[in-house]
Order: sequence, then C-alpha cells, then structure tokens
Amino acid sequence: MYTLYHSPSSASMAPHLLLRELGVPHELVLTSTDAGDHRRPEYLRLNPHARVPTLVDGDTVIYEATAIGLYLCERHPEGGFAPPIESPFRGDFLKWMVYLTNTVQAELMLYFYPERYVPEAQTAALEATVVDRVAGMFARIDAHLADRPYLLGDRISAADLYLFMVSRWTRNTTKKARDLPHLGALLARVMARPGVQEAYAIEGIVEPYY
Repeated sequence: MYTLYHSPSSASMAPHLLLRELGVPHELVLTSTDAGDHRRPEYLRLNPHARVPTLVDGDTVIYEATAIGLYLCERHPEGGFAPPIESPFRGDFLKWMVYLTNTVQAELMLYFYPERYVPEAQTAALEATVVDRVAGMFARIDAHLADRPYLLGDRISAADLYLFMVSRWTRNTTKKARDLPHLGALLARVMARPGVQEAYAIEGIVEPYY
C-alpha cells in the first residue's frame, strides 16, 4: 500500500487526486508545512529537501509531485491517466507534465515566496510581474483547450490533475485561471469528479475550490 505524506493545498494535491482517481489503496500522513512537520528529523530521513509530497511504496521513496504522478501512472496503466509509450499522445503528455512543474509552478513559487529572491522593498513589484507572466502562460493553455476538453484531447490525464492544482493557486490573484473560458471549463470538469471531491473533503478544502 502506498503512503503519501501530504499537506493540504500544497504540491501534494496532484498526487493525492491521482491516488483517489486511480482508486488504489493508500495511506495519507498529514505533514503540515504550517506546523513545520516537513522539517522534522523523521520526515527529513525520507525527504532531505524538506518539501511535500513524498510517496513511499515499500522500499521505494519518491519525492517531487511530477515524479510521483509519473510513477503512479506507470504502476497503474489500467487507470488510463497516462498514454502508453507507443501512443502518439505520449510525447504531449510528458511535455505538459514537465511544463506545468518546471515552468508554471516554478514561476508561481516566485509569487508565493518573493522574499527568497528579492529584498523586501521589491517583493510587491515581483509579485505583480509574476501574476502577469503566469496569466500569459494560462492564456496560452486556454487557447490550446479551445477545441478539446482536456490537454490531450477527449480523455483526462494526470497532466490535467496537475493543471488543476497549479490553476487553483491563482484563485487569490488578480488574474485567476478559472476566469479563462476554456480552462475554466476544464477546471469545472475536474472538480466534478468523485475522486477529486473525496480528496477535497479529506483535506478540508472549502470554497473557492479553484
């Protein structure tokens, strides 16, 4: 059985949603970043980078949300949350998974933790710049979705769950992902899924949901 160390509303959301959608046995271990659980010695033995999520599968320990998502998709191909290697959609799937974590999420970290990168007097300017840059990224995703319900076409994938997570992180900014017509429709479709609603109930997330 899998064990997922998670903190509500953090980067652990995408793996949590995927576990629920796959319907595979798993245990959740609350690792509150607000309480500093991710810096406790017992957690650092699993993930020395002091971040969530971390997935334990027997003797295998995986951190980084995208890596966990890819691992779960490969372990459970019957779930259909990743195209098989021979699929013409496989390249697009990998592209979106990496883009969302390496570009969109990385940019959003500048918004949430500006003090890590610039002096305090410059944080407001950095936040405003990031909001505009991220809005441009989501606008391009929205255009891609103009003729398809999900990133890869007619079928949901783990990339859509990741997109749902990073889109949610804009809910308190001046340029919300949910306000884009095609992306907003995708977010509503994902939110309506039973596995997603189960995860939200467990994590205690209330409106705005995304």
